[in-house]
Amino acid sequence: GGVGGAAMADAEGLVSVDYEVYGKVQGVFFRKYTQGEAKRLGLVGWVRNTSHGTVQGQIQGPTARVRELQEWLRKIGSPQSRISRAEFSNEKKIQALEHKEFQILK
Repeated sequence: GGVGGAAMADAEGLVSVDYEVYGKVQGVFFRKYTQGEAKRLGLVGWVRNTSHGTVQGQIQGPTARVRELQEWLRKIGSPQSRISRAEFSNEKKIQALEHKEFQILK
């Protein structure tokens, strides 16, 4: 880690984490709500439906905000969804965001 230019980012600390949400999470606007919540929190990344009935993606942003979206994915989701569990993996510190926005992928 270099000193200087990255001081601002270091103060907050940016993280990247992958997620997968299980339950009744397809056909209930889960992706749209996840995108909306991520944008509200100022996070970037992506979300998509998988072929095995889950929703997965990646979140990047300030640690505290990422934690908020993780809680949301674990407990809230979209109004019609029924989340059984959310799994998070590959968490790592990043120097800069790797996405420009939070996208819904096909």
